Amino acid sequence: MLLTVDVGNTNTVLGLWDGPRLTNDFRLETSKGRTRDELVVLLRSLLDVAGIDRGRVVASIVASVVPSLTEVICQATRRTFGHDTMIVGPGIKTGMPILYENPREVGADRIANAVAAFERTQSAVVVVDFGTGTNFDCVSPRGEFLGGIIAPGMQISAEALFSRAAKLSRIPIAKPPRAIGRNTQHSVQSGIVFGYVGLVDGLVDRVRAEIDAPCRVLATGGLASLVAPESRTIEEVVPDLTLEGLRLLWERNQEG
Repeated sequence: MLLTVDVGNTNTVLGLWDGPRLTNDFRLETSKGRTRDELVVLLRSLLDVAGIDRGRVVASIVASVVPSLTEVICQATRRTFGHDTMIVGPGIKTGMPILYENPREVGADRIANAVAAFERTQSAVVVVDFGTGTNFDCVSPRGEFLGGIIAPGMQISAEALFSRAAKLSRIPIAKPPRAIGRNTQHSVQSGIVFGYVGLVDGLVDRVRAEIDAPCRVLATGGLASLVAPESRTIEEVVPDLTLEGLRLLWERNQEG
């Protein structure tokens, strides 16, 4: 089995693959202070709960946007499974030209998303990833990573509003019954949810105009399922797109 690990600023997602099939996935809060030993206990506990023998996990790959955790996770996987973990970064084979001015600046999760999206669509594609930030990763019809857009995420935008507006209390991020709110909660929810729908559709329109070719739009990340039904541009939500990209990257680095 292959273990894929996507370390984000807010959540860490792990997936176990048996060939091309995702058999188990786990979503955890990212804690920048976790030690190697804590992660070893956590990994072993998750496998025990899933009823998976540690000996079946023969390889692992990690994409991390939290540098302080990258090496700690590699140490934990080495101690748990007895093998070295592949890190998505400079020097890894992606099978995708990176047209960023400085390719080293591109987050590992964005590369994984782009690789998986192009493998799925075989066309120009935009991935909208709803995480700590809302990322738009753009791929050309020839499978080149063109670059993208980074916007503040829904959750941190909401937190900024609540922390700076003394009379607004925290409310759940959820779709309100209508755009014109008739109470404070619905008014705030409208601004957050429908505001982000407008942001997504407006930016996708601009991206499509610049790519100037038929362009698919996929969404992933924690809040994708909230925004996608209201969006006129998002065609499909793929919850495990980043993990899928990590599997593909691992496979491409076994060839030759």
